[in-house]
Amino acid sequence: MKFTFNWLKDHLETTAGLDEIVERLSMLGLEVEDVEDRGKQLAPFTVAHVIEAAPHPDADRLKVCRVATAEGEAQVVCGAPNAHTGMYGVFAAPGSYIPGTDLDLKAGVIRGVESQGMLVSERELGLSDAHEGIIELRPEDYGGKLEVGQAFAPLAGLDDAVIEIGITPNRGDCLGVRGIARDLAAAGLGRLKPLKAEPVQGSFESPRTWRRDLPADDQGACPYVAGRSFRGVRNGPSPQWLQDRLRAIGLRPISALVDITNYVTFDLGRPLHVFDAAKLTGDPTMRLARKGESLEALDETTYALDEDTLVIADDSGPQAIGGVMGGEDTGCQEETTEVFLEVALFDPIRIAFTGRRLGIHSDARYRFERGVDPESARWGVEVATRMILDLCGGEASEPVAAGTLPEAQPVVELRASRVAGLGGVEIAAAEQKSLLEKLGFEVEMKGETLACRVPTWRPDIEGEACLVEEVLRLRGYEALPLTPPKREESLPREVLTVKQKRFSAVRQALAWRGLEEAVTFSFLAERQARLFGWDAEALRVDNPISSDLDVMRPSILPTLLDAASRNAARGHSDTAFFEIGPQYAGTAPEDQADLAAALRSGRAVPRHWLAESRAVDAFDAKADALKALEAAGAPVDSLQVTADAPSWYHPGRSGQLRLGPKVLASFGELHPRVLKAFDLKGVAAACEVYVERIPEPKARANRARAALELSAYQPVERDFAFVMDADVPAEKAVRAAKGADKTLITAVDVFDVYSGKGVPEGQKSLALCVTLQPRDKTLTDEDLEEISGRIIGQVEKATGGSLRG
Repeated sequence: MKFTFNWLKDHLETTAGLDEIVERLSMLGLEVEDVEDRGKQLAPFTVAHVIEAAPHPDADRLKVCRVATAEGEAQVVCGAPNAHTGMYGVFAAPGSYIPGTDLDLKAGVIRGVESQGMLVSERELGLSDAHEGIIELRPEDYGGKLEVGQAFAPLAGLDDAVIEIGITPNRGDCLGVRGIARDLAAAGLGRLKPLKAEPVQGSFESPRTWRRDLPADDQGACPYVAGRSFRGVRNGPSPQWLQDRLRAIGLRPISALVDITNYVTFDLGRPLHVFDAAKLTGDPTMRLARKGESLEALDETTYALDEDTLVIADDSGPQAIGGVMGGEDTGCQEETTEVFLEVALFDPIRIAFTGRRLGIHSDARYRFERGVDPESARWGVEVATRMILDLCGGEASEPVAAGTLPEAQPVVELRASRVAGLGGVEIAAAEQKSLLEKLGFEVEMKGETLACRVPTWRPDIEGEACLVEEVLRLRGYEALPLTPPKREESLPREVLTVKQKRFSAVRQALAWRGLEEAVTFSFLAERQARLFGWDAEALRVDNPISSDLDVMRPSILPTLLDAASRNAARGHSDTAFFEIGPQYAGTAPEDQADLAAALRSGRAVPRHWLAESRAVDAFDAKADALKALEAAGAPVDSLQVTADAPSWYHPGRSGQLRLGPKVLASFGELHPRVLKAFDLKGVAAACEVYVERIPEPKARANRARAALELSAYQPVERDFAFVMDADVPAEKAVRAAKGADKTLITAVDVFDVYSGKGVPEGQKSLALCVTLQPRDKTLTDEDLEEISGRIIGQVEKATGGSLRG
């Protein structure tokens, strides 16, 4: 919300300065986001008189001007086509900062002629984009007289500071300058001036009247609408003061009638609309749009209307989208002489849905969806009528209206003690009453309880806590006591939970594995969700943000697959993504879980003359899963691999990592059926890591780390090759070898798997490298033979194989 300091003083009688106003606004909860004091910025620019504008001796398009300035006569080389002898312009002396071009002006020589300053355009002052010529000041626009050296900013009404505040959604009453003035007056920074909204007597009966044609169960879509007709108006440019105020807040002046509606919207928080009455056919009617209807709005866009859209229609069809935007066909133009005024109330929720559905962001929608003062539908007619008659002339009809204004004003009770209980500030009940009355509440004391009738412009006041906030706002947030939280221990506790630490470690581990983190929607299309086991209607989204995002995802993988597919369609087929987030496998609480999922597609090793290219496979996914589990603190050496991955994995190239009965991760290549559904060519491998299923670490009485033990003896490696059935997992052999001596054996690695000539059909040769780390002595040949025998025996027993000869 933007407004100027002088504009504020139209409603607030105050002696407070700009700085005091700005500070108090923030303490009232109306956070000041920016203050632009253009008067200071434009202070160096003054009125100058062009004594003579002669042609440049060496350039056809340049003129050499003799200019009378506050410091005396100066020579200026000017390229503006409108520079001429006798004109008044705006002069910038050397050393001035030019805001529109972000330059510091220096004296110079242009095509051999010295230039001692410049005559500036509107764009160079940052006032508009106009730069076809320099600013020309006409004495008749300023009381018939201009003085050389006169400051330009106050002359043009540009010395008024512009204040911008952030409005929270509940404070629709402060989307008008008067609402802001009301808060400041209640806080003790002046007196709120009376609103000038005296009834204007009409001089004829309106040829048009308002009608409402709404379903019986939907009367609240527009409970009340009022207005009147005008004839004989002149729709020329609005007065300079009005144009200056609109420009100051970023609005473009259009015409007097349109500018009046914009001004009242920002001045009083009351959106209005004016129709060119000559272009209306019959009486305007508030109704719902009909199937197939559309409207070309004032933003020159044609919108298709559905049957939930409230429109203002005449006999020929919709002429405005109620509470959002008017139509182009009945908009007021320069030649408009007959006007019909609309001042209406609308349902905030309907306005919000309509604006969102059509993608229209208008000042009217912004205010209606936050709630306007119902009473403004009465006095808004009179305020607008007075401005139209004052600025456009003509005559007004008797007012016309349809519907009923809501009269109910709720009464909310406030126990005086609750201000101290909720806010920590002791304020006497009588003072609380006085503060609330200044805001417009009607307060009746019932002992220590205040019965407060809520003013019509505050629909956000719903309960006792709201009143406590109002009292505290007016006292000032700076008065709230600072109470640091009490600690139960002298040392602070850890901020991050075990779960947070684990996910942070997993995120780092997967990033080091070369995967890029993605953040995707938790919704997806039903046809995709069914590929991942979705069948719970309870997880369908009733009001999806898009028609193809209509169910909660049962797995993170489909949203990663969708991202990979989009990348592949744009030529990036080699992708590696991971995401940490929620998935919804069912309706039970345990079915919703946070986990980490990773997806690789295309080639694992890109084409390069130093490396052999290959496609991703299940082992890439298994390595990702193991690294994530290791980072999260899972006992990876104790995990078992089973070949029972979910149905969206390839049945022969996938598996699960288990810790006893618990599945900690699923991994493998994705099923070709799934890849086809996502239009992803080639191979894709993925894993899902259930971080929350990893057992919690046991609390240790002594948090000191164990002493580091380094052996002084050299490790020894021994290789073994075993022949076993082809379907025996290598993990069995590795686990059996480690179990031969858990103290001495520090590592067992598979370095070769062979089947073919020399190995019986249906069997394979599995080669292991076993690392032995002696602790207290060098191993002798006898020691090595003894441990080797145990290793062989353990592996043969576990796998049913034999040592290869």
